[in-house]
Amino acid sequence: MSLLNNIIINTIPILPKQMVKIIADKYVAGQSINDAINKTEYINSQNYEVTIDLLGEHVKELSEVNNITNIYLELLEKIYKKNLKSNISVKPTHIGLDINRDTFRDNAFKLVKKANRLNNFIRFDMENSFTTDATIKTFKEIQNNYKNVGTVFQAYLKRTFSDLENLMDRKINFRLCKGIYNENSEIAYKTYDEINTNYLKIAELAFKNKSYIGLATHDLKLTKKLYELIDKHNVSKENFEFQILYGVPMKGWLKRHLGNNFKVRVYLPYGPQWYEYSIRRLKENPNIAKYVAKSIFSKRDY
Repeated sequence: MSLLNNIIINTIPILPKQMVKIIADKYVAGQSINDAINKTEYINSQNYEVTIDLLGEHVKELSEVNNITNIYLELLEKIYKKNLKSNISVKPTHIGLDINRDTFRDNAFKLVKKANRLNNFIRFDMENSFTTDATIKTFKEIQNNYKNVGTVFQAYLKRTFSDLENLMDRKINFRLCKGIYNENSEIAYKTYDEINTNYLKIAELAFKNKSYIGLATHDLKLTKKLYELIDKHNVSKENFEFQILYGVPMKGWLKRHLGNNFKVRVYLPYGPQWYEYSIRRLKENPNIAKYVAKSIFSKRDY
């Protein structure tokens, strides 16, 4: 761990809330559903699509889980009524996985059924490695009945390529990200080159099998390599999209994507738990602080 990372970890507990908010405001839409809806309207006006995420995770009280599920149902209604180009992303532990898989599965089905009626789509985020098996199993169960559902795979996990090979015959819709959780080297690649190599290997697997893939990355070198793969395999624009986190500058690449008629989707977090989310993420991955600190002084692409 670098000296700067050590300093960040030791400083987090004494950071004033207002200082954390300066960081959070860069990449969080606000605290309410209306904040998220208003921001989505603006982002759509710039020709980008959105996926909205209500901040929170690891909820262990059933009453709270049910309340959160109802908020997501309300969010789907508001997206529909406003005719927004947005789906939603949901963390399994936010809607019951930390209670048991049955609770997660029941709420997940409820959301996907509602989204299906409203011609929308639900993506279940991938959290740390303890949730991987349950998330994949539940996703498969839902996808047997509904096609408006997707999940996420992480390129830094050594198991991911094999997991996806076994799912390719389903023509699944998945987001591919590098992975942000601090995992053991026995199960996760740790170096930049290893992770990028696996990312490209997985992307190529999706391209060859015509599975829909959301290419989630802020790595400009990796983005260039993805362009090369798209050209190499003559990938249809209907089979992929680029995805980025709200607030992270891409040095003109988003405009380039749009210029190529590539779909771009912005991951838009919101909610009253912005502070807890920010502190937890900073502790889990101090590199975020360096990354966001740079972005504070950079111009947003939209």
